[in-house]
Amino acid sequence: MLFTDLNLSIPIQKALKEAEYSYATPIQEQSIPLLLEGKDLLGCAQTGTGKTAAFALPILEALSQTQTFSGKRKIRSLILAPTRELAIQISDSFKTYSKYLKLKTTVIFGGVSQNPQTEVLGRGIDILVATPGRLLDLIQQRFISLKDVEHFVLDEADMMLDMGMLHDVRKIITHLPSERQSLFFSATMPKEIEVLANSILSKPSKVTITPVASTVDTIEQSVYKVNKVNKIHLLTNLLETLEMDRVLVFSRTKHGADKIVKALVKMNYKAQAIHGNKSQTARQLALKNFKDRETKILVATDIAARGIDVEELSHVILFDLPEVPETYVHRIGRTGRAGLGGIAISFCDVAEVNLLRDIEKLISKRIPEVKDHKYPLEILDTVDAQTKPVDQKQNQQKQKHKSGVNQSSQSFSKKSQVNKTGYKKSPSKNKKAV
Repeated sequence: MLFTDLNLSIPIQKALKEAEYSYATPIQEQSIPLLLEGKDLLGCAQTGTGKTAAFALPILEALSQTQTFSGKRKIRSLILAPTRELAIQISDSFKTYSKYLKLKTTVIFGGVSQNPQTEVLGRGIDILVATPGRLLDLIQQRFISLKDVEHFVLDEADMMLDMGMLHDVRKIITHLPSERQSLFFSATMPKEIEVLANSILSKPSKVTITPVASTVDTIEQSVYKVNKVNKIHLLTNLLETLEMDRVLVFSRTKHGADKIVKALVKMNYKAQAIHGNKSQTARQLALKNFKDRETKILVATDIAARGIDVEELSHVILFDLPEVPETYVHRIGRTGRAGLGGIAISFCDVAEVNLLRDIEKLISKRIPEVKDHKYPLEILDTVDAQTKPVDQKQNQQKQKHKSGVNQSSQSFSKKSQVNKTGYKKSPSKNKKAV
């Protein structure tokens, strides 16, 4: 469906045309008519499907139709997002779509001084995009009143659950008027999220674009099994051998992200990290450099990455497999956005094999394994696996050496005793694994 076929005013249509929006995505096509009728909505859709425009456009349409120009502006629409990056992205979208409307949007989030934010709030705004912590803080300081909110949006609700934000969200809801239009979006629907949705929404319409645990069909997925110590070597090998335009690398921890960047920079790759320990200025600069192609590689943690929306992102690499299977869907969803193709590569060490099985069970498909690569997974003793890089040639030499040792020790083995734990007891009291 074309955006021109939707019941949107001329100023909004003009802004959409300038932004080169022509065809509505499925969630936009299904959600916008319902929201224009004033209905509550429960939307379940993967990231990258166009949720922001799906709720922003009907909200802007409603606000523009009932706008008054007397007195100080009051907050009439509230959008909650889990991360600073996502909040900024949503705010920018509202400003793009409302270019020819006399509506004011601002965004607030923690990690920076509140003074510039409170100054803007003091002058009056129509639309507020916020992260829960900073919003609740400013409510308690009486800088913000939500008593005039007509439209409330909770975006990426499942991520708020992962980040422990639901308590703050419930507190914020107590400050909202009971008469309002509520919109609830989540990529997955665990039980806690369903309970929250039921407490917020009133007879909602439901829009589900893809199955809860599905992965985008346009994304080419693969997995490389590799020893943990060799992951960085495999990463650099792929960067050298595959054509990669821009690469988003996922690390499980902030410390891990910094280590990956340090190793890449040492090998003259342009890489930056984005995670919760970085200042807001540093995070925004890293994201800007990545979008502007000044930086080829961005290494991120899950919390920081949910708000990353980069067009034509060629590759996503999961340096560490996620402990929560649903997170895999979010991670690879950073590529293949808006119907474009993309490639998602996962690294799996011996300790992550069960995590891989959980992911494949969730998405109901096997992820193709690439076996012919320079650093195949080798099952070593614990010390070797943690401290020594292993490639195929080294392993062959080790196996050859072990074979020679086994042949020369056969006569000794007959004299040794084997205990229940699999160790041989020798007269010298030294233990060697069988």
